[in-house]
Amino acid sequence: MSTSLIIRPLTLADYTQWLPLWDCYNAFYGRSGDTALDPEITRTTWARFFDPIEPVHALVAESNGELIGLTHYLYHRSTTAISLTCYLQDLFTAEAARGKGAGRALINEVYNQAKLAGSPRVYWMTHETNHTAMELYNKVAEKSGFLVYRKQL
Repeated sequence: MSTSLIIRPLTLADYTQWLPLWDCYNAFYGRSGDTALDPEITRTTWARFFDPIEPVHALVAESNGELIGLTHYLYHRSTTAISLTCYLQDLFTAEAARGKGAGRALINEVYNQAKLAGSPRVYWMTHETNHTAMELYNKVAEKSGFLVYRKQL
């Protein structure tokens, strides 16, 4: 990755570069075409990043003035800790930027932000077929051993 890699908070001016990354992230997980997110979800998600009462935050990776990655994270309560827990919900880098340090830098900045917020733990999930990402995740964190169950209502 170029020495010009900058990890920074998302700004309102980033929308036109953030949206294609967001769309590619969603497409990676099968949310495109007939299964695409309702545009209202994207609008609401974007608005939450800039609402001070929302616990949702966004960082971007920028190289040479171009956004090449994003991460979205949030804080929530837990029944097993007093401090807030940080959930890294979304992480995506543009295909051309993969394997060059942007993903690791985004994760590390989430770690920094969580520490500043007093959160002692960051966790996330990925799909079991996302082997490329897991190569990185195995270097920067440990597997919890928990499996995720869900039911759409």
